[in-house]
Amino acid sequence: MTKEYETVIGLEIHVELATATKIFCGCSTAFGGSPNSHVCPVCSGMPGSLPVLNRKVVEFAMAVGLAANCEITPLCKFDRKNYFYPDNPQNYQISQLYAPICRNGSVTITDADGKEKIVRIHEIHMEEDAGKLVHDERAGLSYVDFNRSGVPLIEIVSEPDMRSAEEVISYLEHIRMIAQYVGASDCKLQEGSMRADINLSVREKGSPEFGTRTETKNLSSFRAITHMIENERARQIDLIEAGKPVIQETRHWNEDRETSYAMRSKENAQDYRYFPDPDLPPVRIGEELIERMRASLPELQPARSRRYQEEFGLPAYDAGILTSSKAMADLFEETVRCGANPKKASNWLMVETLRLMKEHSRDADELGFSAEHLAALIRMADEGRVNNQVAKEVFEQIFLSDVDPEAYVQEHGLASVSDTGALEEAVKAALAANPQVVQQYKEGKTKVLGFLVGQVMKATKGKANPGIVSKILAQEIDRTD
Repeated sequence: MTKEYETVIGLEIHVELATATKIFCGCSTAFGGSPNSHVCPVCSGMPGSLPVLNRKVVEFAMAVGLAANCEITPLCKFDRKNYFYPDNPQNYQISQLYAPICRNGSVTITDADGKEKIVRIHEIHMEEDAGKLVHDERAGLSYVDFNRSGVPLIEIVSEPDMRSAEEVISYLEHIRMIAQYVGASDCKLQEGSMRADINLSVREKGSPEFGTRTETKNLSSFRAITHMIENERARQIDLIEAGKPVIQETRHWNEDRETSYAMRSKENAQDYRYFPDPDLPPVRIGEELIERMRASLPELQPARSRRYQEEFGLPAYDAGILTSSKAMADLFEETVRCGANPKKASNWLMVETLRLMKEHSRDADELGFSAEHLAALIRMADEGRVNNQVAKEVFEQIFLSDVDPEAYVQEHGLASVSDTGALEEAVKAALAANPQVVQQYKEGKTKVLGFLVGQVMKATKGKANPGIVSKILAQEIDRTD
């Protein structure tokens, strides 16, 4: 009888916080600066330099923790995690082990069967990021860039409650939503501001004992995470069925080759020789601050999605798509406030906006057009001043350059031709040029009217109002009976 196996997965998610300066110094956290241009004695680990905690890091960590139903630690502390690596200038990392800022949280995700499932959060702790090694394989050299050293992170450590790649992605999307909604991080995986370490083991289905786990580090795309989980599950099952042990180790995932390899044996806490950081005092967090932070939390995605269904009458699918990004949801609500019909505003954002975002490789928080201009375009289309084809053309310019649709249509002569006299001439020309199509229409094949409408649209360079054209065509054909 073939054995059935169950995958057991826990995550350590590193989220880069959206502070203007680093966690323990005043250097910029801006992404993409020239190497070693955002560096000072503190974040480059110079002897005698002393860290000073950035208050905003504490507030962001609290906001994420409260949104994830965590308990806030009244007296949290920083510890030194000791290890040597070239991009770690101090030979230790300032982190939290013994008294992290948040504990005992939980979020609700959707499992592989579409049912709700709770994933517990063991802790959230604050820490500093390391630098970055840049490898020149041709020269056989490696260079270090300390711009990222000292950038503030929170590490969100789950319990081993997930059982599939689908659940992992659902959990990651929920954590990303929380971080974005509370303003703690942009969570751009492509820039490394959200990364995940995957702890995975397998066991026989029904067994109460966990298998030996491996940790695969620094995965920064949902595609890579999905492929890695499937690959590691299969690798461990193959080892078990061959009677070989699964070794507890840290592994690296090569996305190009879709394979992983061992990096080192898995360390435990004692291997890092943690001890309290002598340069940083404990952080006291009073109940008054906790309640003030709790009261300031924004409406999160699940509640916002329900409100869109109730207040605007949107289908659940539409509401879910719009609220999956706070930037998109904010744009939708502002467009409605500017007078647009909610369903039409939703359609423009879900169809044309998402299409152009994909085409131009833009995230929702990179959208640069105003809600006023989108609402104005929707109003022009409703009033028949532009047809659908022209509206899409104008919207692309709004998307790219935030043009004023009224001015753009006037400047480029794109207003709909609704003058029945001019349209009648174009209709008569189309009928005269296509007698066979006219006969088909008379024989009951009414769908051919669309072809005739297209001929008139072509003759008017896309400016005709299709609704008016259809009526005139039907009237003219009836007259020829």
